[in-house]
Amino acid sequence: MSKMHNLGTVFKFETIRVLKKPTFWLMALGFPLMFAALYGIVFWSQITTMQAAKELEKQEFSLAVTDDSKLVRPELLMAAKTKTVESKEAGINDVKNGKIDAYIYFPKDIGKQKVEVYGKDVGLFQNGKYGAVAQSLLSQSVASTVGQAQVAILQNKVQLSSTTYLDGKEHGGINEMIAPGLFLVIFFMLITFFGNQMLTSSTEEKENRTVEMLLTMVKTDTLITGKILSLMVLALIQMLVIILPVAAGYLAFGSKLQLPNMDLSLLVFDPVRIGLALVIFLASFMMFTGMLVTLGAMMPTAKEANQWFGLVIMLIFGPFYGITAFVSFPDSPFVKFLSLFPFTAPIPLLLRNAVGNLPAWEGLLGVALLIVAAVFVLWLAVRIFRYGAMSYDSKLSLSALRMKRKADKV
Repeated sequence: MSKMHNLGTVFKFETIRVLKKPTFWLMALGFPLMFAALYGIVFWSQITTMQAAKELEKQEFSLAVTDDSKLVRPELLMAAKTKTVESKEAGINDVKNGKIDAYIYFPKDIGKQKVEVYGKDVGLFQNGKYGAVAQSLLSQSVASTVGQAQVAILQNKVQLSSTTYLDGKEHGGINEMIAPGLFLVIFFMLITFFGNQMLTSSTEEKENRTVEMLLTMVKTDTLITGKILSLMVLALIQMLVIILPVAAGYLAFGSKLQLPNMDLSLLVFDPVRIGLALVIFLASFMMFTGMLVTLGAMMPTAKEANQWFGLVIMLIFGPFYGITAFVSFPDSPFVKFLSLFPFTAPIPLLLRNAVGNLPAWEGLLGVALLIVAAVFVLWLAVRIFRYGAMSYDSKLSLSALRMKRKADKV
């Protein structure tokens, strides 16, 4: 226990130091702020459009119509103070001569021919009011001849209820996939936003030459263990900072922004699949953290470590290219291998668990292999940092690591 008596101090120092960095909060808040800005623009645009539409409705302009389709109801034309013109040519001439502001021609077969709108130019945005009136006359006329049910069908507003069965039992479908699938989304976001911080955590002190001073007060094992624990907690904080504002924004403004409406009461929470997803996520994140810390400990600078970062990303996210196979062919040897090989397993296991085609035995075996790999990689990270912390000019190779271990034993 005496070897780790400074672990709490290292953990606290590393956590607070990163939390004080503006770049941490910039990365953490960047996605929610981008989300808010994007949909804020959409919301503002919708409000502006609605206000403009109301203003256009208040504006009066003289209108003439020729209705060869016989679809527009006469009472609507009368309410809009619209006069009827016998021929299209006469209506167009009246617009040209300034006798009327706009003219609309409804052809005989609207399904095959275009409704033609002619009007006085009143500006790029104001000219749209003529077409809006044409659309409104048609919509109101057709709606008055059919019932509400027919209108809902034509406007694709029919509500559907779908029930599916798997092995004789009711299956939740996509509602059953959402809860365990969130862990896949969170894992992807954490690696995307926090991967570089993990990589540079063990090279920062080496680059600025402060590691020598630190190691006079703290043992290497304590220092790197504190860093790893700090990284995990910081990743959790960043995850919450990213997800909570987005979720709150969706619940508060989702309907106003015309975002897809989700009935949370329909979600299916399978405790077995959610629990398995949580264990896969934690083991995968531990392994990924250990891989990046190990890589950073081997390299003298963050620049050199970044050159190998792509290889780690390819191992973890490469299986995304086989997403169709994971969903449609879960029993293929290719899918089995990627699901059980620890360094490619996170995505296949999380995805197949969400879809529901991951057998219990395969899930438990995959989790066991992931945990073993995570523990081994974290152990390796501690050992490599012990010998590579003072390596400033060259990367620590495996042969150099073996030689240093032999020298210590002697």
